Amino acid sequence: MTTPTAVTFSETDIDRLGDHAGRIGLIVDAAGRLDVAGRRVNRLCKGALKRALEARVEAGFKEGDSLTLAYPAGMAAEAVDVICLARNAAEIPARHAGALLGQKRGKADLLLVAGALRRAAWVVQGAVLRDYSFRDHKTSGEVPEGAIEVMANDPAAVEEAVAPLLAVADGTFMARDLVNEPANILTTTTFADRLTEMTALGLKVEVLEEDKLEELGLRTLLAVGQGSASPSKVVVMQWDGGADDAAPLALVGKGVVFDTGGISLKPAAGMEDMTMDMGGAGTVAGVMRALALRKAKANVVGLVGLVENMPSGTAIRPGDVVKSMKGDTVEILNTDAEGRLVLCDVMWYAQERFEPAGVIDLATLTGAIIIGLGHENAGVFSNDDTLCNAFLKAADAEAEGAWRMPLGQAYDDMLKSPIADMKNIGGRPGGSITAAQFLQRFIKEDMPWIHLDIAGVASLKSPSKLAPKGATGWGVRALDRLVADMFEKG
Repeated sequence: MTTPTAVTFSETDIDRLGDHAGRIGLIVDAAGRLDVAGRRVNRLCKGALKRALEARVEAGFKEGDSLTLAYPAGMAAEAVDVICLARNAAEIPARHAGALLGQKRGKADLLLVAGALRRAAWVVQGAVLRDYSFRDHKTSGEVPEGAIEVMANDPAAVEEAVAPLLAVADGTFMARDLVNEPANILTTTTFADRLTEMTALGLKVEVLEEDKLEELGLRTLLAVGQGSASPSKVVVMQWDGGADDAAPLALVGKGVVFDTGGISLKPAAGMEDMTMDMGGAGTVAGVMRALALRKAKANVVGLVGLVENMPSGTAIRPGDVVKSMKGDTVEILNTDAEGRLVLCDVMWYAQERFEPAGVIDLATLTGAIIIGLGHENAGVFSNDDTLCNAFLKAADAEAEGAWRMPLGQAYDDMLKSPIADMKNIGGRPGGSITAAQFLQRFIKEDMPWIHLDIAGVASLKSPSKLAPKGATGWGVRALDRLVADMFEKG
């Protein structure tokens, strides 16, 4: 797994600024005012910093802007990176300011001069989140180097504040790594093995193999994987950090390690992207890791259905009818609408076994959600305003785009089948909504539930503010905050 950049903390010592050989990160406000450390840097580089800032302020220096002095005279530093951020900035701009520093760091050691900055912990988290590179399959021999040192007036307070934020960053890295892995490496077995390794963090991890899934009746999940040589599995991860009698929150993830579409074969162009079709399971794994690392005072269970959807002589066919664990029958009209077949069985199993306080499922489920929301927002579907609003609040606080979508009987009626209890698709109109309606049929009465369609946000073709091109780890931060807000404080 990609290890987050090491972070250390020290007390402000401006006498060290001239001798630091890596990069130095300074925070200034829109007026370009320098604190004591900034003034020392300016003196060391013979006024170059102040002149550069004055020019930028005159041109318009706003929050989120930056300037870099490369190899400043009079200093050992490789560069001085100056980020515009108000001293009392909120969490999101502070995190984004740190991300700029993380993006610029390269292989150099970064000395972040935080001083008395109010949101220094979020600056650090942003730097770590952006300073990510998936290099497991590079043969160049290059190893990420360098570290981040935070120089603050009260380093102990900053270190304490940043600890849970770095735990979430670690969980985000796990989600990114899983999504970025090629399918020949991240098989269903390898995926399960990586999750089992988290027992070292205090998680209880159980792997349900095909014979157990047959016994339990998870037939729709097994149907998806029956065309592949890779065995289908369900992995259950339990974090018991709350009261013994508190019902857990259940997180359920779609883990299709590769999706060819099955007999309803996808076009060749772009099929390589289907290594990320286990993005929902990756996010669930990342959240469970974050909760364990920060010792969350809540009970949460994460369940992921791991399958591979392949065409073969044993694959399910369009027109087949399969009985779910719940007992409802499903007419399979399109074998490329497989994620809902995985999720519906795992969601039902989660409710039967754990009687949770709520269920949240995550899946790279439909291309339709990308047509509707692009790559800015995940689609949010829910039967419970309280849980849904709490999640939307958490997602907004973490700047992870999420938009609530409708549900309704008219959409549900589109799933009627003449020969079974339901079809697995409802046609092209409202495709992401009918997929959610399908899943809702497997949610028990009065069970709070959210479905997150993350097809547009799990992996991006261009860099975002907090991640390079590729997997984003979307949802780890928002779900961790939801647990903290609703299940630890409630």
